[in-house]
Amino acid sequence: MEDFIVKAVERVIRTMQDDLGEPITIDDMARTAMFSKFHFSRMFQRVTGISPGRFLSALRLQEAKRLLLTSSLTVADISHLVGYNSIGTFSSRFRMSVGVSPTTYRQYDGFVAPLEEHPPRHGDLATVHGHVHHAATVRPGHIVLGMFPDRIAQGLPVRHTTLDTAGRFTITGVPSGTWHLIARSVSVRYGGSVAADEVYVATLGPLTVVEGAPLRPISMWLRPRRIFDPPALLAQLDETMLAMSARVPGRAEEVALPGA
Repeated sequence: MEDFIVKAVERVIRTMQDDLGEPITIDDMARTAMFSKFHFSRMFQRVTGISPGRFLSALRLQEAKRLLLTSSLTVADISHLVGYNSIGTFSSRFRMSVGVSPTTYRQYDGFVAPLEEHPPRHGDLATVHGHVHHAATVRPGHIVLGMFPDRIAQGLPVRHTTLDTAGRFTITGVPSGTWHLIARSVSVRYGGSVAADEVYVATLGPLTVVEGAPLRPISMWLRPRRIFDPPALLAQLDETMLAMSARVPGRAEEVALPGA
């Protein structure tokens, strides 16, 4: 992809990050990118996998998560700071995307109940299987793989699995549809410490699944998260939960609290 397009999209994302509480229109973004509105929207989706508006919304909710854990601001104040005029709308979208309410997320410091492990489902439903790889310089910890409707890891995945480390995976009981497979992990240093800022991701999609039709094995490579990757809004896939699982295997399950 042309370097000037990548730089233009990066410039827009950094502008979003700097002005999350301000109303930002597609016209504003296109002017920042120095493209026509139509061309900008097409190029942004080509680089990031989602529309500019959805990317901005994901950044706003991710910043809300950070503020809930690092500040004493009220939920109402935080909703305003990240661009919401209605606390009701903010709370509803937060719960739908993160999996818990803003108050619960704060109360439990971001540690929520782990994703429920599904029993294998067979019959006419499909099985997605393959291998997660990583470069020699990467030492991933606990890996979560989920099947989502699009490139944002928000809301509960239609199916998921977890791995203690990179290797073969199998996700059973996947219904027909078009899905995006998203894998996330954090880096474990050779001394055993975890760097939560060293997040690794792998994505594949859109992947068309048809019940009863066999799928070829999938090969996914974990790579460092980039500015173009939408944040993982679902609490179980964010750095807080992944880092805890990487530090002490099974610990996330021990401290898991109700996600209501």
